[in-house]
Amino acid sequence: MAQKVPVTVVTGFLGAGKTSLIRHWLENADGRRLALIVNEFGDVGVDGEILRGCGIESCADEDIMELANGCLCCTVADDFIPTMEALLDRPNPPEHIIIETSGLALPKPLVKAVDWPTLRPRVTVDGVVTVVDGRAVVDGLFAPDPAAVQAAREADEALDHETPLEELFEEQLGCADLVIVNKTDLIEDADWSAIEARVREDARGGAGLIKSSFGAVPPAVALGLGAAAEDDLDSRPSHHDDGHEHDHDDFDSRVIHLGEMASEAAFQKAVEVIAGEFGLLRAKGFVAVNGKPRRYAMQGVGTRFQGYFDREWTTEETRRTSVVCIGEHDLDWNAIEAAVSGIAA
Repeated sequence: MAQKVPVTVVTGFLGAGKTSLIRHWLENADGRRLALIVNEFGDVGVDGEILRGCGIESCADEDIMELANGCLCCTVADDFIPTMEALLDRPNPPEHIIIETSGLALPKPLVKAVDWPTLRPRVTVDGVVTVVDGRAVVDGLFAPDPAAVQAAREADEALDHETPLEELFEEQLGCADLVIVNKTDLIEDADWSAIEARVREDARGGAGLIKSSFGAVPPAVALGLGAAAEDDLDSRPSHHDDGHEHDHDDFDSRVIHLGEMASEAAFQKAVEVIAGEFGLLRAKGFVAVNGKPRRYAMQGVGTRFQGYFDREWTTEETRRTSVVCIGEHDLDWNAIEAAVSGIAA
């Protein structure tokens, strides 16, 4: 029997640094054939485009398969299985498959999907890697008011989770073989003990825990864990083990298209202000800047934004600015769209 192709599932909340981590792996692949499946929440596939524009020799377009505007954990049969089979049926199949999940995805259904009759003889889940935004933990993103959370739990034993953010955090940590606390450059040394305690609270027993900045974790550390996670599902608890369907009704996204901007810095600052004013969880996209041949890749978590010029616009592309805004469902989305659309070019 041919050796199974290892699969690494990379999960983590919006903006935790999953794409940066994968890009680091590609840059240090040492000739190993890697294939990527990138799943995003929203119509504009920013993460896939960033990887395609990275200029890394081992990152060919045909090795990146993108599933946008959906959730792999909800569309396993329709999207995930055919995509995996297409990769495995190639004349020269990949040596390792990496799946970057949507920041709103549950990892356990993907692990279960390896039991699909056509996949199980051919692949194994080498490991589930969960990326955590350390700064977001310090800022209390996953439990806005810890005292209130505990009080609610004590008052109602049937209450499993209090916010959709906290549930996702628990699900992603509870399935992980390796937890990478990223963005440690934004964390004070004094904060680490509290971060570690919060992560360990929901992480599965025996999961590794390491620190990183800018996703700089060597492939040898995270690829080759040999977890065979599909055979170890009972140790990966989920709120949805009782059969309740997972959906994204708690979250929404808007894609806003604009023209060229006079300044990438001014535009990014304006979006940062809007994110803080309306409570956006995530904003990312590409900015076309007057007089500059390269596009500006911008992304932010809360009000922490960064960006860089990643590649030149091609002659086949329309030079325009596209921004994906992601937040909880009950935000004033019309006002958000109006605010972003009103940024002066």
